[in-house]
Amino acid sequence: MTLTIVSLLPTLQNTNGDAQNAAVLARRARWAGLEAEVVAVDDRAALPERVDAVVLGSGSDASLETSREALLGLHDELRRWGTEGVPVLAVGTGWELLSWGIETAGGRSIEGLGILPGRAVPRDGRVTGDLVVKSPLFGAVVGFENHARDYVGAEGSPLGRVRSGEGNGRDSGQEGVVMGAVFGTHLHGPVLAKNPAFADHLLGIMAERAGLAYAPGERAGEVDGYAAAARAAQLRAAGIEASTA
Repeated sequence: MTLTIVSLLPTLQNTNGDAQNAAVLARRARWAGLEAEVVAVDDRAALPERVDAVVLGSGSDASLETSREALLGLHDELRRWGTEGVPVLAVGTGWELLSWGIETAGGRSIEGLGILPGRAVPRDGRVTGDLVVKSPLFGAVVGFENHARDYVGAEGSPLGRVRSGEGNGRDSGQEGVVMGAVFGTHLHGPVLAKNPAFADHLLGIMAERAGLAYAPGERAGEVDGYAAAARAAQLRAAGIEASTA
């Protein structure tokens, strides 16, 4: 059996390289001895017969309306995937488009797909910089945030608590939103390359749903050492001890 990872709208939603999270999942699956492939999907007609995970990256505000129209054609599938427990990772504006809606600084209001609770609202100035999150699922999660909107209305289901950076903003102290196996986050990086525990969690769900067993391969262990060193450096730069992160 081949695990199929769908990369949604990679030509529109890949400003920060977040579509490459799909490649991370496929590579780690192969290192574990599993067959895996990434399928780029820009519209419903390109959907493969089987979908084991979905990655939706971040795009520019100029592409919000175009991306929304494309995602509307996949609305039923997105809802079904969320209900059935298919892992979905949405980053940046990809996450915002799956929310209740987006309010821009220019006064536009863009209706979201309503897959995830909460909405994106303008903040006073863009935030860019390192973001460190303490997750109950994955421990210390690190990445880079670059957004001009805060996220409100999802206080009960965050990815984790912010240790350094802004995250969802509005003094919430939270980052991201989680509903079942659907994850929304501001973390760029790509986040799964920097945080293997996050990737392995998604792969574990994928494998279990497919009736397979997943355990990180030998090559993953070597690469994870590089990721651990990068995370440790980011924690030091943020003045955070790894033992408390």
